[in-house]
Amino acid sequence: MKRIAILGATGSVGQQALEVIEENPDRFRATLLTARKNAAKLIDLARKFRPDAVVIADPKGYAEVKEALKGSPVRVSGGESALCEAVADPEIDLVLTALVGYCGLRPTMAAIKAGKDIALANKETLVVAGDLITREARKRNVALIPVDSEHSAIFQCLVGEEGNLLEKIYLTASGGPFRGKKEKELATVTREQALKHPNWSMGAKITIDSASLMNKGLEVIEARWLFDLEPRQIDVLVHPQSIIHSIVQFEDGSMKAQMGLPDMKLPIQYALAWPHRVKNRFPRLDFSDFSELSFEKPDRDTFRNLDLAYTALEKAGNMPCILNAANEVVVQAFLDGKIGFMQMPDIISACMQKIAFLPQPSYEDYVSTDEETRRLAVSLLADSNVLQ
Repeated sequence: MKRIAILGATGSVGQQALEVIEENPDRFRATLLTARKNAAKLIDLARKFRPDAVVIADPKGYAEVKEALKGSPVRVSGGESALCEAVADPEIDLVLTALVGYCGLRPTMAAIKAGKDIALANKETLVVAGDLITREARKRNVALIPVDSEHSAIFQCLVGEEGNLLEKIYLTASGGPFRGKKEKELATVTREQALKHPNWSMGAKITIDSASLMNKGLEVIEARWLFDLEPRQIDVLVHPQSIIHSIVQFEDGSMKAQMGLPDMKLPIQYALAWPHRVKNRFPRLDFSDFSELSFEKPDRDTFRNLDLAYTALEKAGNMPCILNAANEVVVQAFLDGKIGFMQMPDIISACMQKIAFLPQPSYEDYVSTDEETRRLAVSLLADSNVLQ
């Protein structure tokens, strides 16, 4: 029985992870569930799964959760510090970090320092502080098991290949809802259009990132740290069918790919059960349903976010942190109808040029860089020159 903490239990990945746990009650138990703000959903999950503890990160929701679970054996706490304390519980075997964005960094660090293996669905943690996170994980012999379908694919392809050198990897991308469109067409796209992903069901933030190819850029940075690669060893291929989830190429030219239907429950289950595979009833891939699998290069001239991510990775230091903070601000602004789709890379680029570069940042430097970048991005949003 593996005892699992789910950070971000009310989100898309968290919900699917709970479905996997529910389907395998003899293998997994949800020991800790957390939410950022969704108190009502967290209460429902606590009543259904009966974890040892729940944490609501927003202190405003604490009283509601505490009152609703009064009389039950579930411990209730609130605030980010409580979240960091909860992941250190000795009853936890694995921490699934399914939080969205920068907010996942601090609790992931706390879990690593407590010696917990990490099932990582919060790519921003490695984007912002990949050097720090991987160093701490190695120091404590903590496993970082990727949950993103692309990184899970690479991880699976490398099983049994210890000692065989990688030449490069290919991260596949569906291309999102705007594949093939040019800048003029994208200038007027709406929030609703951007949220209609052709293959995957995800939360709003990651869906917008997918539409702008920023998600693939963040995945490039994440892959650099997960697999200890140079930027030149990481390539992106647009694969509209989303059947091949990623590819590794070895120094002899041989290539391995992991394939399957686009279903996040498969990489989630693999991460929870690792190093074992677990039988399931998920739909199976039938090649007769796909007359062809196609590939093309991404349009980096139109979708500039991918280029910005490579620039940040090559520059290193706190530059990926700047990229991520600015992106989180502009994505929310786009979702709120404050800017257009093609204005997002303009503001991100401006932040990367204006925020002071730090080649060897500490954890405190990452925190201050994130705060400073968000302030700058908000001020740029308020500038009439960048508004629609």
